[in-house]
Amino acid sequence: MVDECGAGAADGTAAASVIGAAEAAKGAEAAGPPFAECVLCRAATEYPESHRGITLCPVCEWQEAQRTACSG
Repeated sequence: MVDECGAGAADGTAAASVIGAAEAAKGAEAAGPPFAECVLCRAATEYPESHRGITLCPVCEWQEAQRTACSG
């Protein structure tokens, strides 16, 4: 069988390796430093707790950028 990107994946080894990589990434995030909370929605941000200034999660950061870009 040929998948959408043209590589033959008759067995599930490619999918299993992708799932394994995702599991490893989750474990690495959990072992990282404590992350600061978003000041708007209180979700975890990409910044450590020691980060100074306003901390926003990626979603709120994007929404704030949209608001300021259109306020012209």
